[in-house]
Amino acid sequence: MVLEGNPEVGSPRTSDLGHPGSQGSCVLSSPGEDAQPGEEPIKYGELIVLGCCEEGGEETEAQRGEVTGPRAHSCYNGCLATGDKGRRRSRLALSRRPHANGVKPDVMHHISTPLVSKALSNRGQHSISYTLSRSHSVIVEYTHDSDTDMFQIGRSTENMIDFVVTDTSPGGGAAEGPSAQSTISRYACRILCDRRPPYTARIYAAGFDASSNIFLGERAAKWRTPDGLMDGLTTNGVLVMHPAGGFSEDSAPGVWREISVCGNVYTLRDSRSAQQRGKLVENESNVLQDGSLIDLCGATLLWRTPAGLLRAPTLKQLEAQRQEANAARPQCPVGLSTLAFPSPARGRTAPDKQQPWVYVRCGHVHGYHGWGCRRERGPQERECPLCRLVGPYVPLWLGQEAGLCLDPGPPSHAFAPCGHVCSEKTARYWAQTPLPHGTHAFHAACPFCGAWLTGEHGCVRLIFQGPLD
Repeated sequence: MVLEGNPEVGSPRTSDLGHPGSQGSCVLSSPGEDAQPGEEPIKYGELIVLGCCEEGGEETEAQRGEVTGPRAHSCYNGCLATGDKGRRRSRLALSRRPHANGVKPDVMHHISTPLVSKALSNRGQHSISYTLSRSHSVIVEYTHDSDTDMFQIGRSTENMIDFVVTDTSPGGGAAEGPSAQSTISRYACRILCDRRPPYTARIYAAGFDASSNIFLGERAAKWRTPDGLMDGLTTNGVLVMHPAGGFSEDSAPGVWREISVCGNVYTLRDSRSAQQRGKLVENESNVLQDGSLIDLCGATLLWRTPAGLLRAPTLKQLEAQRQEANAARPQCPVGLSTLAFPSPARGRTAPDKQQPWVYVRCGHVHGYHGWGCRRERGPQERECPLCRLVGPYVPLWLGQEAGLCLDPGPPSHAFAPCGHVCSEKTARYWAQTPLPHGTHAFHAACPFCGAWLTGEHGCVRLIFQGPLD
């Protein structure tokens, strides 16, 4: 039975109501925000999947005109095992759409739970349904917002999902096969971007399904806000961390928070799926910043703004650094062979015969050899012939996803134990950044392959024999 009374005009307490676009403080443009034919689309930012990044390549159009990203050359150094295809890729650029498709809260209804499906039968009407009990539900209808573009992220391959994300297993690559049970929601989250400057991007938990609905069932964490409206959390939650000091040489990891369906910010629950929400953090918002991390319980995304990407090294700069390192002709201190980092275009199928190898405990760089095995310590344990420290002995691979780098510094440090090489600032930042894992654990991981970092610092300074040192 439908509860009598006029529908309540309003919406859950959300940053939609307080963002600059609703208060007239953003830069206004002439009427008609739709992109003109042949006009270069405005880029809002890029999403990069940690531990699942491209091996290098050109920018190429995806199946949708407003979504672009790079090609992957191989299934290593983090790119998707099956390659970047359409909406399933390792990197996604969000650009202004030809026509606005954003939505904003409009009207709230109280309704009998058995009648919810009938009330939500209009596929053209976006809505969020909150089931409070078997007899009582609240439906918040959303209306078209000509000032925003909406992008949806999740595991589903349905057309309403712009960025299809699969689980990234520790150690790199996507979890494949029918036995790999995903913890990422089919409709994990949505990002709304202002179509006018400064093109602010905001993140919300949950995405709309094929019927344009979001359902929060009886067991989902949900509640009435102090002003009588509704909000809730998804099963495994959407966590966000904004870096302190921006994403630059002076960055430091921030604090992980949980984002609600309406875009409010909360402290973390005791576990990812706990029904009891955390505390509201009133002085923080769901606005994405350069370097913001988004965790979907199975994959972590990095948000880069166009201004931030201008400060990041380019693929050409990374290639120039590789050639400069090789031009110094570093040598194996024992075998006296010349070492060289292989070209990314070659792919990473097996180490090259000139590939540099490193003892990750001490940082001494050698060519490959079979000496110093300490199998009593483990199958990969070797003794460094220079300093006698025993530890993993792995090949070095230059990290080729420029968007993960804080600065264009020289490749001087390697992550332990995977051997991906980047600048000192980049290595130290990621080694200090705990990434969510499972229901309540956090581990620092290599951003290029997803391997959990080990050792006291998680990275090591490379010690070359020759002019590089």
